[in-house]
Amino acid sequence: MPRKPSFDRDVLIDQARDLFWKQGWAGTSMKDLEKALKLKPGSFYAAFGSKGALFELALDRYAAAGAARLSALADEVGAFGALKHYPALLMDMTAAPARACMLSKTVLELKTQEAALAAKAEEHLQRMEALFEALFRRAQQNGDIGTGHDPTALARRYQSDLLGLRVSAERLGVDTDALAQDIAAGLDRLAD
Repeated sequence: MPRKPSFDRDVLIDQARDLFWKQGWAGTSMKDLEKALKLKPGSFYAAFGSKGALFELALDRYAAAGAARLSALADEVGAFGALKHYPALLMDMTAAPARACMLSKTVLELKTQEAALAAKAEEHLQRMEALFEALFRRAQQNGDIGTGHDPTALARRYQSDLLGLRVSAERLGVDTDALAQDIAAGLDRLAD
């Protein structure tokens, strides 16, 4: 009878997510994963099957956490409030292993090498854009945004601004708090 694993799979996925997020796909070797997760090769393969399978689980975990943060914020301060506060919330993630978005980093790194993983990251980016669009639609229905604005276009631009903000956060000397405030202030101009 096989022994029950002595590890918490969810904790290991979180640890792998943080390692992949910081170092990227190519920068994270199997030895890095085995060391960080404190697993021998046989245990690693029994638990996750492959580096790619674990990376996909890490992407799913990363995307779910981002969507949950946004949804919780919307429940707390409403759709328009969530859109205004979300850029600053992203910059407050000082304990994160990297400031740039793991999904966008994955698309850029893997689109020519590991197309299936890049496509998975792209799917998550599209889902996040759809969440932004839903919030823009709700804000429009609530009268916070004028009816002359296209929520789809607003969501695409907003996501692009956030991705740029997160890349800027990786650079030295960039005042990302001010940039986050500019993104939020720009939303006030949509009330017309």
